Amino acid sequence: MSKLKDKQFKTKGSLWPFLRRLLKYSFRYPKWVAGFTGFVLLVALVEAVYPLVWLSLLDKVIVPAVEHYRTTGVLQPIDSDQIRNYGLIFLGLGITLSIGVFSFINFAGRIQEYVMYDIRQELFIKLQELSFSFFDKSAVGWLLSRISSDTAKVTELISWSMIEVVWGGGMIIFCVTAMFIYNWKLALIVTLTIPVLTLISFKLRMLILKYSREARKYNSEMTARFNEHINGVEVNKSLVQEERVSDDFKSLSEKMKVSSYKAAYYQAIFMPLIIFGGSVAAAFVIYYGGSMAIVIPAAITVGTLAAFFGYATMIFEPILDISRFYSQAQNSISAGERIFSLIDTEAMITDKPGALKYGRIYGDIMFENVSFHYDEGKTVLKDLNLHIEEGTSVALVGETGGGKSTIINLICRFYEPTGGVLKIDGVDYKDRTMQSLRSQLGVVLQTPHLFSGTVKENIKYGRDEATDIEIMNALRVVGAEDFIERLDEQVGEGGEHLSMGEKQLISFARAVLADPRIFIMDEATSSIDTITEAKIQRGISGIMEGRTSIVIAHRLSTIKYCNRILVINRGRIVEDGSHYELMKKQGVYYRLYTRQLREQREKEVINAA
Repeated sequence: MSKLKDKQFKTKGSLWPFLRRLLKYSFRYPKWVAGFTGFVLLVALVEAVYPLVWLSLLDKVIVPAVEHYRTTGVLQPIDSDQIRNYGLIFLGLGITLSIGVFSFINFAGRIQEYVMYDIRQELFIKLQELSFSFFDKSAVGWLLSRISSDTAKVTELISWSMIEVVWGGGMIIFCVTAMFIYNWKLALIVTLTIPVLTLISFKLRMLILKYSREARKYNSEMTARFNEHINGVEVNKSLVQEERVSDDFKSLSEKMKVSSYKAAYYQAIFMPLIIFGGSVAAAFVIYYGGSMAIVIPAAITVGTLAAFFGYATMIFEPILDISRFYSQAQNSISAGERIFSLIDTEAMITDKPGALKYGRIYGDIMFENVSFHYDEGKTVLKDLNLHIEEGTSVALVGETGGGKSTIINLICRFYEPTGGVLKIDGVDYKDRTMQSLRSQLGVVLQTPHLFSGTVKENIKYGRDEATDIEIMNALRVVGAEDFIERLDEQVGEGGEHLSMGEKQLISFARAVLADPRIFIMDEATSSIDTITEAKIQRGISGIMEGRTSIVIAHRLSTIKYCNRILVINRGRIVEDGSHYELMKKQGVYYRLYTRQLREQREKEVINAA
């Protein structure tokens, strides 16, 4: 789980700043937004015009024909041209509606895909810019969900969901305008139901959203609890806790049942209430409009009454759509928070303004009273003084958590000292650019990482212009000649087609090919077999030659030939010397080395037996 804090939009007006920031991505494509909005409004206008066409057909064709027959007793000759014209009008409106729907779907799809592309690019670029400390505090799954599901969720809101709010708003405006043009009294009756229906709709939507969220939360807790107690069933039985954990699970299940029922209940009454509200408006229209139509002289025509009845029954649909958008927007805020909190995250380590570039580094490293902590109050290094001369090899040994990897992280400038100065070639490395430093570092980690592609592509990953001859020389240096005939072989995702030892050999060759001035190995041989380790050991002297080398080793037998061995304990150097000097001293290193040697011999005896 991420230790980072997501930016929270918790103020009363939280929805608008979220939407405003999101819409800025859409407005990068103003032509598409204009086309999308225009065609959605065109569709709304066409649908709002249908009742008016019916009004005209009734008042100009149907009612006159009926009135003529009533007064004369003779059927009026059918005006086929007039009927055909209305048929063509309806056909034209249908074609326009179809074109409008196709067009806004096309524009909505474009907007979603391009905005999704922009946000994902921005997120990925931000991840490349962020400091190593950020990834120390963030789970991979947390980051993957930001760039995949969260991005899809918010972009769907400003594309497909936006159709509902634009269409709904347009429908209400067009319908209300048409009604007031034809009869303001009936228009007022229908219009007064809009705020009531809107209030009911929004309130019910928020209740549904509230209890749905509760149900999802309880469901997640139930799943976690179920998994925990199934895996821990032996402990529960041995401590006779079956009844207690069953009661706990029952309590959690009851809470989920109540929340799910409430969500389903409000969902069930939502649509009927809105339909009932629209029916009330239609009933008032029929009552008052009918009274106005049957008086002599009639206050309104039959066509007007029919049109108003149509508007009264269709006015609740846009309200439903707008409330649905509001609910979806509220539900998407959390995804937007996570995305924008990541985009807004500042890199902890950046170059100073005007920082110069390193030239060719010699590799002289100086720690001057360096202190460091990851978390406030938990000191890892305190007033560390250490001078590593250029071209020398230094091994760091000691118990886990003593500070060995922290020293490496500081040299690589993944982190910076919280106190003191770290100098490389006599210069505070904060006064130089990170790129010019790291481009001259070669780092091989305990767990190697390979990228999808060929063996060759992985070896030349940090130096794309390298020739095949240089790649083969790098393989020979690290004792991996076998790969010379396998350069075009696919390694698979994460190097899944290769063994751990093969992946480590490729990572060594990759580091050597970059021709680093400072070479770092962080327990690089601890996870490979002894045969592969022997291959690498034969090439290590060639790797270290002419470079400053720093090694963290699990197997102490691999560092005997380093110029210096530093024993680190609780952030301090407790012993410093060559293998021979430290063994003669019979201190901490002597005890570590002899214990490991004894354990190794015991394993050999057991395996031989």
